[in-house]
Amino acid sequence: MSSILLLEDEMSIRSFISLNLKKANLTVYEAETGEEALEIFHDHPNLDIALLDVMLPGIDGFEVCKEIRKKDQRIGIIMLTAKAQEDDKVIGLDTGADDYITKPFSMKELEARISSLLRRIKAIETVPKQNVISIPPFSLDKSNNTISKNNQLINLTPTEFELIKFLMENENQPISRDQLLDHVWGQSFVGDLKIVDVNIRRIRKKIEDCPSDPKFLKTYWGIGYIWKR
Repeated sequence: MSSILLLEDEMSIRSFISLNLKKANLTVYEAETGEEALEIFHDHPNLDIALLDVMLPGIDGFEVCKEIRKKDQRIGIIMLTAKAQEDDKVIGLDTGADDYITKPFSMKELEARISSLLRRIKAIETVPKQNVISIPPFSLDKSNNTISKNNQLINLTPTEFELIKFLMENENQPISRDQLLDHVWGQSFVGDLKIVDVNIRRIRKKIEDCPSDPKFLKTYWGIGYIWKR
């Protein structure tokens, strides 16, 4: 059974989300504050997904996201925000979130986002053994969900790993943003293409010597992105 950390300071909203997620056969750990959420995270290292409200007294959702990402690249993170402003979306993704959803949202939409993220996590955990993509100086090992550059491991989130794997599997082929969105987030994803661009920018910071002038993960103008050997 998959487990969820739910950080939401409004009790009525938290209870409603928790009740529906439990009906969907998910284990839910509820937190009212950022401090409480981090305690739960430390006590339950095998959490699958964290749903983090942004606007909180004390430690906000962005800070909780940063702290979780420092210690765990595997866990999926979805930001819950009451604002539709672009800055909040980008900040959430830049701090390490995999996805965001803007309040008010329907449970159907939230459950779809959770299912999509769980599929990404489980897909990484169940890949065939002895399956390596080697494109020097990179080596991506599907058996243990890692990528290294010059034999140095690079920490990636589940979303980042799926993006880079898809691009490396299709090296030297331009891949559109729509293709990346459909492959990684799913065709039922409700959102804009900015989530692809922000994740690509995050990946470049981790793999490129000069992220502003990428050598490997390049922009294919007018289409999307391409992995160049």
